[in-house]
Amino acid sequence: MADVNQGSVLPSETPALDGLNATDSNGTDAVNATVAKFVATPEGTALAYGSLVFMALLPIFFGALRSVSCGKSKNSSDMPETITGRDAARFPIIASCTLFGLYLFFKIFSQEYINLLLSMYFFVLGILALSHTMSPFMNRIFPANIPIKQYQLLFTQGSGETKEEMVNYEFDTKDMICLVISTVVGVWYILKKHWIANNLFGLAFALNGVELLHLNNISTGCILLGGLFVYDVFWVFGTNVMVTVAKSFEAPIKLVFPQDLLEKGLGASQFAMLGLGDIVIPGNLKKNTRTYFHTSFLAYIFGLGLTIWVMHTFKHAQPALLYLVPACIGFPLVVALLKGELTEMFRYEEVSAEDVAAKEGTTQVEKKDK
Repeated sequence: MADVNQGSVLPSETPALDGLNATDSNGTDAVNATVAKFVATPEGTALAYGSLVFMALLPIFFGALRSVSCGKSKNSSDMPETITGRDAARFPIIASCTLFGLYLFFKIFSQEYINLLLSMYFFVLGILALSHTMSPFMNRIFPANIPIKQYQLLFTQGSGETKEEMVNYEFDTKDMICLVISTVVGVWYILKKHWIANNLFGLAFALNGVELLHLNNISTGCILLGGLFVYDVFWVFGTNVMVTVAKSFEAPIKLVFPQDLLEKGLGASQFAMLGLGDIVIPGNLKKNTRTYFHTSFLAYIFGLGLTIWVMHTFKHAQPALLYLVPACIGFPLVVALLKGELTEMFRYEEVSAEDVAAKEGTTQVEKKDK
């Protein structure tokens, strides 16, 4: 979420995706004396918001395409993580505990040291996420005449019969190049905290989130979005926890774009911001048919546009999920109702390639037994 104050959008809180744990926080500060002096031009505001919408659509679209490829992959390491209904119900509770825990940390300990640890943590995560994002592109442009060498990183524990693998990571020359490029971006971010480096990591996090997090049916998506809808509204309007964490938290968990880019160029400093949770969470409510994917995609554009319009109209912070959730759930429901597929849509459940292979294996065993 973002806040509008005299034409400026103030810092936004967003989810910090960490494996299976996620904290979705989309709050902002309301009044800031320093930022209040800046008044964005209509052109600068339009460019900033238009760029944020465009950047938000990129990981949703390409992440959805790549998630289909992951679902068909026979490699278990490439399989997306499936979120069950129970996971979806617990998600807002875990997010709330994580958010409040960060709030207590910032109240008790020095903000400088906490952000130093977080910066190093997201430095490593960002490098890995950006490398994974770049990998398919590198496969296409890598010159065929350059030999590709295979490498393996192996860590074991114990010896003899008790030896067990702790880490077994295989990679090649192309992966090494992606890793080097990502490391350069990471160092740039650590040293300068530049908004372009922030966005490269943010887009990588968002794309990986949409690609690798998988909702196997519509009911799970509705539970997840419904819970986060209540979570978002409560922490934004009910307390100052989200605002405090947003002002203190320094990490590439949001997309930013300067409103004063036309005046100051790449050195601009007044940013419009969008949290990654406003991208990843609605972006995972997709159904593997073109009709419903396009419907959800248009619903997201409508919901995000409505958020921006309300912010400018009322000049007050708005939790983006307050508008994205009804749009991303409501639009597909209306289409399904008009097509007479409402019951079918809720019964629909995507089956992963791993489950299909397991079922085929069971069928073959049964045939042999007969």
